[in-house]
Amino acid sequence: MRRPTLRGRRRKAPVFSFLAAVVVVLLMMAPALAAPAAAPAPLSIRIVGNHFVDANDQPMRLLGVNRSGTEYECMDGRGPFDGPADAQSIAVMASWHVNAVRVPLNEDCWLGINGAPAAYSGANYREAIAAYVRRLHDAGLYAIVDLHWNAPGSVPADGRTGQGRPMADGDHAPSFWRSVATAFRADPAVVFDLYNEPHDISWNCWQNGCMTTDALGAWQVAGFQSLLDVVRATGARNPILVAGNRWAGDLRGWPHGLVDPLHQLAASWHVFSPGSRLDALRDLVVRPLAGTYPVVAAELSEKDCAHGWLDRFMGWADDAGISYLAWNWGTSPDCGNPVLITSYDGSPTRFGTGYRDHLAVLWRQQARTRVLSPLEADAPLLGVGGASVLGVAVFATGVLLLVRRRWRRFRGNIP
Repeated sequence: MRRPTLRGRRRKAPVFSFLAAVVVVLLMMAPALAAPAAAPAPLSIRIVGNHFVDANDQPMRLLGVNRSGTEYECMDGRGPFDGPADAQSIAVMASWHVNAVRVPLNEDCWLGINGAPAAYSGANYREAIAAYVRRLHDAGLYAIVDLHWNAPGSVPADGRTGQGRPMADGDHAPSFWRSVATAFRADPAVVFDLYNEPHDISWNCWQNGCMTTDALGAWQVAGFQSLLDVVRATGARNPILVAGNRWAGDLRGWPHGLVDPLHQLAASWHVFSPGSRLDALRDLVVRPLAGTYPVVAAELSEKDCAHGWLDRFMGWADDAGISYLAWNWGTSPDCGNPVLITSYDGSPTRFGTGYRDHLAVLWRQQARTRVLSPLEADAPLLGVGGASVLGVAVFATGVLLLVRRRWRRFRGNIP
């Protein structure tokens, strides 16, 4: 006899089970759906020990680019920026997985002095920079503001007399930093870089100021301690970068007695290859320093239109927990003054390709910032010291054996 069909019941049962499952899942998800999405932590950076931390107190590094132009365009009367500075241009930079942009500033343009064009200086320049910093933050990027071009007295800080000064000037730099610190003291995502590249001055002058003489005549240098004190007097608690001597390439004397009551100092190091930035001493000077203070290679570049040296340097810096910002996000094709891109759509140069690809690897790997212990930081130095001691011991042993052999030979010849 033919068995009664259950076709109708079998069609309904799966539908009923599916609907029941959906109801259960929706009930389980209801609290999550009702709760508002957690807002991303606001941008914030400060120094704890020998490293930076973010708003969640997690160790982090500044990995980014320099955005040159704001140090010279204003004095040339062409505007605050060289190239686009809108949100779209910033989004292109962010697509390289950078988290910071260094913005070089012009002393005369910020203060509106010494013939700086009115349309692009004073309040107009200050607002343009502040608005750019806000756009950087909107894209999730930290900002480093840097005193880059300056000049003493009534000399204009332009391309002829403002570029490459030996140090910050006592005439205007204190006023500049008082104003800059006041403008950004409530912004925890801004880092101050007190002066670009000190050179041809003593470490004492670097720290405390002095009278110096160059092609402009005699003028007063503002030492880093006085600039640091000016910043802190405004109530600003922002981290502060202080560049080494010899065009920011020499950290052998750093910090040379500088005192920050807030303990928010980091060393700024400029390293180019090939060049005279003392890169050969990085394991014996820079790495040990990174065991005590954050170190930022605030300008990093390879001047042969390639990236072989750059690749090796970044691997070394990653291992030492050292930050770096490539020079420069610009389009002027010159291996001697390297650029990262050929156009502002982000098309990279060969040098830029190496930098972009390395940051992409770190991003994909979600690489964590390494925080060196003092022993790890000093390991290469201790290794050299141990090898030196061993070499001396071997030499001394050899000398003693030679003396002993000759003494025995001498005694054997005595009648």
